[in-house]
Amino acid sequence: MKNLVTISRQFGSGGRIIGKLVAERLNVDFYDKEIINMAAEESGLAVKMLEGEELRAKNSFTYGLASAITMADSLTLEPLSINEKAFLAQYKVIEEIGRKGSGVIVGRCADFVLRDVPGVTNIFICGEKEDRIRRCIEEYGEDSGKIEALVASYDKAREHYYNYHTDFKWGAIQNYNMALNSSYISYDEAANLIVEYVKNRRY
Repeated sequence: MKNLVTISRQFGSGGRIIGKLVAERLNVDFYDKEIINMAAEESGLAVKMLEGEELRAKNSFTYGLASAITMADSLTLEPLSINEKAFLAQYKVIEEIGRKGSGVIVGRCADFVLRDVPGVTNIFICGEKEDRIRRCIEEYGEDSGKIEALVASYDKAREHYYNYHTDFKWGAIQNYNMALNSSYISYDEAANLIVEYVKNRRY
């Protein structure tokens, strides 16, 4: 059995919290912002630049245009945009985690990156819009006056980022082993369901 799990999630669905609980129950490492720090260390790119990479995809046309503007890589002489360099830096870190064979990875197209690794369990966490808005206000401390637009903006950014960099479609059920709506279950219960699935799934 491989304790290697990827979690894609809608903004405000609690995916990060659920992922952390899953990692604790499986006794494996948890990777979210940790991937940014690891990618920055290996690539030499600034942490702040990597942190904002997904959000830059809020506008698909602008993001695609920026990705088309290239710069020469000093080592390979291959033309790479800043967007592509940022994505590849995180891609390499996720590949290394895949070789390790265990861990819970949140976001960053990890299900796509590890698509050829046998035994990966891919999860998609969603939630009803009103519940996600409430969570963002109560748990994340977001401004209630702007939260509805913020939730839509984050979801759109994640969709554009994922669709641009992969051959898959963000949220398409065929890309995941399990889809879970967190509006109807607690974080603990959601984590327990995922762990049971990982332990009992057929390979």
